[in-house]
Amino acid sequence: MTAAPSVATARGPAVVLDGGQWRERARAHRERMARWTGPHRERRRRGEAHPVLDFLFTYYSLRPAQLERWDPGPGVALRDAAEFLDRPGYVCGPAGVVLDVAALPRLRSTAEFVGRLLRATASRPARLGCFGLHEWAMVYRSDAPRHRAVPLRLGAAGTDAVVESLPVQCTHYDAFRFFTDGARPRNALTPTRETQVALEQPGCLHATMDLYKWAYKLAPGCPSDLLGDCFELAADVRELDMRASPYDLAAHGYAPVRIETPAGRAEYARLQAAFAERAAPLRSRLIALCERL
Repeated sequence: MTAAPSVATARGPAVVLDGGQWRERARAHRERMARWTGPHRERRRRGEAHPVLDFLFTYYSLRPAQLERWDPGPGVALRDAAEFLDRPGYVCGPAGVVLDVAALPRLRSTAEFVGRLLRATASRPARLGCFGLHEWAMVYRSDAPRHRAVPLRLGAAGTDAVVESLPVQCTHYDAFRFFTDGARPRNALTPTRETQVALEQPGCLHATMDLYKWAYKLAPGCPSDLLGDCFELAADVRELDMRASPYDLAAHGYAPVRIETPAGRAEYARLQAAFAERAAPLRSRLIALCERL
């Protein structure tokens, strides 16, 4: 790909992309995301649910068409890009169409919160002893598991026994809030929305998946390459999240991580640590973006 020229602005250098350059980047991003958006659309047309992958489009609220849409991020001017002027925040500048962050005041407050949360998370060591028990706690002593069409590997009694045999140490409010009433008192902490900044830590799978949420919350200020990186990480983490869950997903092609065994817990902690390491540079990029916005 041809290198893009830079121009000086009042806020520092800005990249200028001509029509061919930015359209190629937009095409590449769309094709990259089609790996997930295409099959998701096909499943929806067939009325078919997927217990692992639907989460990426239901719990997370960005629609497939929005995920496929390319944004350059701040400090990039686009030539031959009149169609961007129909999108909120884009204006004509001396070098081409640019994102005017000041025209989107909500971005500032969002960036302030996201930056504060991610800096706090990054400041803590990764805790690797939760073993994914949050999914087990969501079905503990329940007659109505969240994925009713998928059987429990150990049955209801066996699932309850695992929760009762291991310490439950969830730090993530948006996982904890789905715990059953019987499981909540078993958690070592009581996460709330108000304590989110104080509790989130980089070992948590849900905190890692949420990097994708924070990326799209910063749209259109978030460059699509960063959004795509965060989405791909979330998709990979979601797989481990459900492989370590109490559900039997063999029919969907997922081998279990048997956290009810010492070997399974060791495997989970190893994979969890690898995801924390992979998330760290993305978290740093999002923090830098928040500071810019």
